[in-house]
Amino acid sequence: MPHPPMQPGWIESAHHMCALGAFGLESGECIDDLELSYVVHGDLADTSRPVVLGLCAIGSTHHRLDFLIGREHAFDPAQVTVVVIDAIGNGLSSSPSNSQTQPGRQFPRFTIRDMVQSQMALLEHLGVRNLESVVGASMGGMQALQWGVSYPRFMRSIVALTPMAKTAPWAAAMNHAARLCLETGNGGMEAWIAIMHIFAMRTPERFARDVPDAASVPDWISQRAAWWGAQQSDPLDWIYQSWAYDAHDVGTTPGFTGDTERALQSIHARTMIGAPGLDLYNPVEAAEWAARVIPDCRFLRLPSTSGHLAATDADPQSAEFINREIGRFLAT
Repeated sequence: MPHPPMQPGWIESAHHMCALGAFGLESGECIDDLELSYVVHGDLADTSRPVVLGLCAIGSTHHRLDFLIGREHAFDPAQVTVVVIDAIGNGLSSSPSNSQTQPGRQFPRFTIRDMVQSQMALLEHLGVRNLESVVGASMGGMQALQWGVSYPRFMRSIVALTPMAKTAPWAAAMNHAARLCLETGNGGMEAWIAIMHIFAMRTPERFARDVPDAASVPDWISQRAAWWGAQQSDPLDWIYQSWAYDAHDVGTTPGFTGDTERALQSIHARTMIGAPGLDLYNPVEAAEWAARVIPDCRFLRLPSTSGHLAATDADPQSAEFINREIGRFLAT
């Protein structure tokens, strides 16, 4: 897809593409001509600077973490270099919607570990030999924990917001219901919006703040669907990423024989996991459990009633809190 229209709060940065060629997946299949899209905030040529890796959420782009980047934010490009990579399947990096040789459903299914492996290949191409931190929210937080398992000595710290180390049945049910809307045509995009932008992303309290009364709900959904359509996202890209989301478990990393707890215990980096009190997409219990199991981990309760939106700029107070706490965490 083309780059979506710029939104308030997004950072305008030069976009780069890295051609990685034929890329083998853990399924045994291969992406014929993998290309990854990425942006750099700061000076990658200055090797004295620490490098931070940013990871995007399902259906999102490198702008997902812009609320953490900038002067007086958690990651100041005057002090660190931030590389944010568009995950496989997001429409900017290689995806079902843009592959010339494997278009549409010819595109092979991939996993979150495949995303992480491709990101490591890109960093190697850029000459990055270690990371100050790996940071992500939602599916980005899931990737961040996988980074800690796959490459335990490559980063000094991990910041994972609203993550899961193993996808909860609840989250998979949300994704499955949303896929049914897109694949069967029952309600189509508006039904998908209702599931993903209301039931999964928000709490009842947050939705009551966003919508003035019950009679306004149909119009809100229609307007949201029109806005989403203007982003030019391809539904099939989201479907593919949702399959990766549902299948995720750090315990199936080679060497751990399905033992999720043992995989998390192998994480060497200092870790901070953040989640609100209620998240109707990635259950907070999954984040709390991971924080208890990881050896050197701090759990951060986000002071928000917005649900999954707590780890976004859609909740300004929570965003300010997250920026401040990440700064404190990295300074210790």
